[in-house]
Amino acid sequence: MEITRGELKRILRELIQEDLPVGHTPLGDRWIGGKLYMQPRDSTATPKEIPIDVFFHKIVMIRDRLRVMEQAINAHKILTDEDKLNLQQYITKIYGTLTTFNVLFKDKADHFVGDSSKER
Repeated sequence: MEITRGELKRILRELIQEDLPVGHTPLGDRWIGGKLYMQPRDSTATPKEIPIDVFFHKIVMIRDRLRVMEQAINAHKILTDEDKLNLQQYITKIYGTLTTFNVLFKDKADHFVGDSSKER
């Protein structure tokens, strides 16, 4: 069976969308078109400017990769339940650390949630 490159790309996209918890996560309206400025303490150093949508995309990718890691941990054949629980607790703490970035998300359902209120 021969398949074109375009067909292969389409099939891979479909598989990824079905199997991974990724999708479109909208940036909050007030941030669209915004920029993130990082000013170093040293005034001779060059400041950094990044479009907020680029920064936001990186935050969403971190979240999506953490979710994939959670799935891999839960499906792991050799890890004990105790090992899985310990690793899950670290991931939950990472989510808690990332709650600072919740202000960027348009939808509250997309927010990071840490230990205190995380529903599982």
